[in-house]
Amino acid sequence: MALLQLIGPLAISFPARTLPLERNSSFIATKKNPSCRASNNSNCQTISRRSANYQPSIWNHDYIQSLRSEYMEESYKEQSRILSEEVRVMLGKVENHLDQLEMIDVLQRLGVDYHFKNEIMNILDNIYNMDTSKRKKDLHATALEFRLLRQHGYDISTDVFIRFQDEAGSFKKDQFVDAEGMLSLYEASFHSWEDETILDEARDFTLEFLNESLTKNKCNHYLSLLISHALELPLHWRISRLEAHWFINVYGGKENMNPAILQLAILDFNIGQAIYQEELKYTSRWWKKIGLVEKLSFARDRLVESFIWTVGINFKPDFGKFRTVITKVNSLVTTIDDIYDVYGTLEELELFTEAIDKWDLNAIEILPSYMKICFLALYNFINDLAYETLRENGYYISPYLNKAWADICKSYLTEAKWYYNGYTPSFKEYTENAWISISAPVLLTYAPFLIPHSIKKEDLVYIEEYSNIVRFSAMISRLANDLASYKRENETGYVPKAVQCCMNETGASETEACEYIKSMMYTTWKKMNKEARYSSLPQNFIDTAVNIARMALCMYQHGDGNTFQDPEIRNHTLSLIIQPIPDLSVYRGIVKK
Repeated sequence: MALLQLIGPLAISFPARTLPLERNSSFIATKKNPSCRASNNSNCQTISRRSANYQPSIWNHDYIQSLRSEYMEESYKEQSRILSEEVRVMLGKVENHLDQLEMIDVLQRLGVDYHFKNEIMNILDNIYNMDTSKRKKDLHATALEFRLLRQHGYDISTDVFIRFQDEAGSFKKDQFVDAEGMLSLYEASFHSWEDETILDEARDFTLEFLNESLTKNKCNHYLSLLISHALELPLHWRISRLEAHWFINVYGGKENMNPAILQLAILDFNIGQAIYQEELKYTSRWWKKIGLVEKLSFARDRLVESFIWTVGINFKPDFGKFRTVITKVNSLVTTIDDIYDVYGTLEELELFTEAIDKWDLNAIEILPSYMKICFLALYNFINDLAYETLRENGYYISPYLNKAWADICKSYLTEAKWYYNGYTPSFKEYTENAWISISAPVLLTYAPFLIPHSIKKEDLVYIEEYSNIVRFSAMISRLANDLASYKRENETGYVPKAVQCCMNETGASETEACEYIKSMMYTTWKKMNKEARYSSLPQNFIDTAVNIARMALCMYQHGDGNTFQDPEIRNHTLSLIIQPIPDLSVYRGIVKK
């Protein structure tokens, strides 16, 4: 079932009440057949193994290797550089502070703001330090300014919205007729921290107004598109590159759109796409070479989906190493997850976990052959990367990577034990394990060593101990996954998910449990918003952690896109990797210069 069908949509309902999570009886009558305790012993009976019947990848290796893009040519990069300078000059000439904010917002939504980082920060510095009397007083200007300043790390209070409330602290319904302002306030509300009740009220208040505006067709076409898009998922929770693809098409139809900005966005997107194709071709060659697809046929082959994750997390051209390495990590995580969830016996899983924890080749002698193959693939991958990092940067990263893999395998083993013992954990017991098993901590352990200018030696302790930003990102990812997959996995005999644990412990209905999970996810977003502002970790690392949560919402928006290759993820792949955006001349008859 689609995530947004479950959440309905995400912004609509965030119940204030919490469920009384008190421990009830946790054992259910679902004992599994005992396995042979000596997997390599020829005297054992044949082991009965589960099968998830995963479909093969719809993206085969030969097709991936055939991808070509003309946008790798230097002439397109030169056009992009020329347009960047043209837009830079335009940005410098804008004087009205609302016009500046709106231009920054457009550049961000089109995914080209990273070309103008210094200029944008200078503008925001000036606006932040502006005399209060010179600020625009209307709702749109106030909300847009609040959103952009808070997004970029400025200390801005929610008190700026008090003047739009009555004496009782409620928003004055009779003064608002501006749909643009209401949309800006709605988007701003998702940058809230805990206990900022004024933004909670703003979200509920604007939601009602915006839904009514759409129903009664009160807005122009462009604004109606923005409102519908926001109500499906707020801008703050969206992936930058997919948002850029969507907004390029919408902005191209805007009455007063800027052709130079639009052309830059199209070129930037297509040049990035050409880079992604080469990275995907490289990782596909690696994936084919290690041969896990052929040797471990029970596991999912989701290399392309793994790569899409990385584009969503860090899309910029200079993050190429991050994308290729994390694609490999994602692919290995998926394979190992299927060993624990689908194929391995409990005894085998215990032995495999012990081998990972010891990180000793001698420990794999007693493993069955399929586990030896997987262990050696992981062992070689980690050691090769560790050697490369030590040689290039002087960091010995093996202990950090080994610990992260041991932690996730231990969390997988805990879930396997629950499954084989027919045990339903308490909600707290489940979530304390599940934020690790979702794999975000593994990805974020690798990230500092792959992101340009992201790590200092004093930061390594935060990597090893999993800082709050890691935990919050992982928890949002877990809850999004569970909302999308709990029904299917419950029907096919997986360990109970957050929804079932909540229902089992409290007696809540399925609807009530889902609502509680949604409210928990929204609260965790608030915590992560504040942590992202005050964390001492490098900004690139913080952005990566936040983007993992965003990418989880994307991947599980219409079901488990990481498993079932649903049409939405296929369309995202076509948009991001394969099909370039048409030339500017298709928009309103404008001819390319």
